[in-house]
Formats: sequence, C-alpha cells, structure tokens
Amino acid sequence: MSNSNHDRYDYRPITERPDYHWPDGRRLAIYLGVNYEVFDFGGGLGPKLAPSQTEPDVMNYAWRDYGNRVGAWRLFDLFDRLQLRTTALLNADVLERCPGLAEACRDRGDEIAAHGSSNAKAQGNMVGLREDSLIADVTERLATLGIRPSGWLGPWISESQNTPDLLAKNGYRYVLDWAHDDQPTRLSTKYGGLLSVPYSQEINDLPAIIERHQEAETFAAMIRAGVEQLLSECDRRPLVLGIALHPFIMGQAHRVPALARVLTELREADDPRIWWTTAGDIAAHVEANDMAV
Repeated sequence: MSNSNHDRYDYRPITERPDYHWPDGRRLAIYLGVNYEVFDFGGGLGPKLAPSQTEPDVMNYAWRDYGNRVGAWRLFDLFDRLQLRTTALLNADVLERCPGLAEACRDRGDEIAAHGSSNAKAQGNMVGLREDSLIADVTERLATLGIRPSGWLGPWISESQNTPDLLAKNGYRYVLDWAHDDQPTRLSTKYGGLLSVPYSQEINDLPAIIERHQEAETFAAMIRAGVEQLLSECDRRPLVLGIALHPFIMGQAHRVPALARVLTELREADDPRIWWTTAGDIAAHVEANDMAV
C-alpha cells in the first residue's frame, strides 16, 4: 500500500459532518467563477480549439483573445440583466494587456480573486522564493484595483508542494484549486488554516466543451442537472456549486443563449434554498461561523 499523502486535509465523508446554514437559512450556495486570462503570442501554454501547425499560433491565440475583447463584455450584459455578481478570476497581466477589463469587473461589483500572472505558465514547477515572489507580485498588482484579493485559483490548477503554505503566508483566505468536495474544507498549512472553496472541474466550460467536445446546450443541461441534484440533497447538508466560465468559450455568440436560458430559469424560479453569492462571501461566512471541517 502506498504511503503517499498530501497531509493537507483528513478524510471525512460528507454524511458525517456538522450541519449549518448559509445566510438567511439557505442551503445551496451557487457562484459563477469567471476566468479572465491572457496568453503568450508565439509560445507558452494555452487551450487549443484545433491543433497548432506553426508558431506563432495565430488561430488559437486570437481565439483566446476574443474572450477579452468581445466575450467578456457579452457576458457582462448577461450578468447585469440577471443581477448576478460573480467572482472574477483575474490574471494580473490583464491589468496591462487589457486596460479597462479588470476595472469593469470591479466597477460592476464582482469579487476580485487572483488567478496568477498569466495562463501561459503553470506555477507548479516553481520553487521556493520564485513562487513566493510570484504570489506577492500578483497580489500587489491586483490590490491596485482597490481591494486586496483573498482568494486564489492557480493557472491550470497547478500547484507546487508549497503552494498552500505560500498562499496562507501571503494572506490568502481561500483557494479554489482543490475540487475534492461539495463543501468548504480546511487545508493545513505552515501558516494556519486555508479554506478550500469548491470550484467545479465538471461544470466547467473548458473541459466540457474543449476537451469533451460537447456544446452549449449540453453544458447548460449539466448546470440544470447539477443544481437539481444538489437541491435534492441540501435539506441534509449545506452545499456549494461553483460554475466555471471562460469568456473565450461561453462568451461566443452561439453559446450565450443556452447559458442565458439556464441562468434565467434558475433566477426566475427564485428558490429560497439558493444563495447566489461569490466564492469570497462563502469563505467569509464559513470563517465567521467557524464551520469548515
């Protein structure tokens, strides 16, 4: 038997944990985590719509850049119409590369969360001071928007052995990298506890549409089914659903109508069990009431 373990959290089945409520007695917390990302031209990591033939890979680079130039603003219109505040997962390089985009997230009241510097590199191969410096630099740059970010999503969900420790050291309250649960859980670090807030790798447009080759209607059906199932369980336990979106994917003109329909249905149903919120407000509520296991 392997002894390999991360020692970040213990095993405790969801059926054997204390019960608690979200604000106003609600039972299912739903938030939209919207990824605002930049990539390198002529190299670096990046999702691919189709195989690249040469560098610079103009087709895939431009497809990704469409999200910042057009898709994000189309999604803003949808979120405004539905009065939805989101968690904006921002690469810090967006500040220089896409002037006004991060500010638009802030100005519409979205939570600003850190998503590394860019999505052209994964931080998991960084060591020691290099990763610590990256986290500190990203934090300070995003803080120029007016509030210091308290949440982190690693580019490509990439972590080194030290990432949770370094996030806690740099003052982060929560991380979204660990998709191991439907409730917030506490990660052990050298600098105290760090909350893991659920962020779905299933109800996530990038793996659903790009990796599995599904389309918007199927993705919308996944959202419907996920909410339906979680609502059927939430009388027994409080739950979280993070819906992950990328403007260069779901911000495409032919995909927005399906997303709009499902979000409109859920909003108009006005289910008293649902708390429409942000990842940061989930973490703050858990911390204030000392509820995480």
